[in-house]
Amino acid sequence: MYRTFQSLSQKYGPIFSLRFERRLVVVVSSSSAVEECFTKNDIVLAYRPKFLAGKHIAYNNTTIPQSSYGDYWRHLRRIVAVEIFSNARLNKFISIRKDEIKRLIIKLSHGSLQDFANVELKSLFNELTFNIIVRMITGKRNYGDDVSDKEEARQFKELMDEVVSYAGASNPGDFLPILNWIDGGRFEKKLISLGKRIDEFVQRLVDEHRSKKDNLESRNTMIDHLFALQEVEPDHHTDEIIKGLALSMISAGTDTSSVALEWAMSNLLNNPQILMKARDEIETEIGSECLPDECHLSKLPYLQIIFYETLRLYPATPLLPPHQASDDCKIGEYDVPRGTIVLVNAWAMHRDPTLWDDPLSFKPERFDNGGGEGFNNYKFTLFGMGRRACPGASLAQHIVCLALGRLIQCFEWKRVTDEEIDMTEGRGITMPKLEPLEAMCKARPIVKKIKS
Repeated sequence: MYRTFQSLSQKYGPIFSLRFERRLVVVVSSSSAVEECFTKNDIVLAYRPKFLAGKHIAYNNTTIPQSSYGDYWRHLRRIVAVEIFSNARLNKFISIRKDEIKRLIIKLSHGSLQDFANVELKSLFNELTFNIIVRMITGKRNYGDDVSDKEEARQFKELMDEVVSYAGASNPGDFLPILNWIDGGRFEKKLISLGKRIDEFVQRLVDEHRSKKDNLESRNTMIDHLFALQEVEPDHHTDEIIKGLALSMISAGTDTSSVALEWAMSNLLNNPQILMKARDEIETEIGSECLPDECHLSKLPYLQIIFYETLRLYPATPLLPPHQASDDCKIGEYDVPRGTIVLVNAWAMHRDPTLWDDPLSFKPERFDNGGGEGFNNYKFTLFGMGRRACPGASLAQHIVCLALGRLIQCFEWKRVTDEEIDMTEGRGITMPKLEPLEAMCKARPIVKKIKS
């Protein structure tokens, strides 16, 4: 879709509209227009359109990504900002992130201590990010040899995969209602069934956690903190809010981080000189015998700009989540009537040769020192902008940069063949690689210290 919109913008201009029966959609691919959207029109465009997926999966559009701007959304945002994604709260989950990355490194070291071994990284990155997020929420691991209920874990992952596949504006009937009639309502019936299964599963997690809340080992989880709030203000922290926050974190936080890691490693394998520069920075700043930690990230600016450049070329959401105008407004020279859906084509903007020098090349230096061309104007939409920017951006950056830094420090890396990694994009709202990433890795001496 984002490629189609890019082609249309090249023909009709960086702001164009499409009419889908009752829906008017405006697509924006201009940095000046994006600035206008998220400054002058930020409140007007802080609303979300109502789609069938949001109705049946996201608790009637009441989760934080789907709910429209207002008192209820502000209440959810405060919970998220203070109880989940504040620095103090994220710091309490550092041990989970470090432990899961350590487990990944040990798993990769099997067979690679003496020589290079072929590894498939996509599934490993999926397991890493899924375990981190779910452990933060419930305290339970879903992948690994020590998982107690592997069948439950499998069902959970399959449900979350379905949620991601149905997320966003994936139903043509949301734009052309006659298609729902032609379809006989089959798509909506699937959503209703999925929504019920998701709710039953997440409710079981909540009930199970509630029955064990006196267990000292399980008090430092997101659900525990929300239970504490529920005891004080039960009407403001219902089970439905807790379930919605858990569902939002898992569906929005797992795929984005794992996909970003896969693209980052793919880019480094195709640009080994950049990988070596990142390793040199790590060894210069913290030493060859030490693992990078989250407290070191401020000393590793090159590692961080690799993250930025990865998300410029391969944004976590190539089309930002849809906004809906709550009132008449103006974008550029165009009048935008109330109810219009506004889509920002981040992918097209990030590759626009009028905005970027050599836009298709992987050049982390464009973000160097926080003052390079990458941070100029509103052309780089890392995790959205304005009031509806992703509240979990900091967590995603911590996960990806820490994992990437430790993978660089712990292993020698090279491509499976002399040919460059295939960078073809697959389908999905998080823009995965079409071909799962395979690479050759060889453990460096520091891995033996980790295993011991």
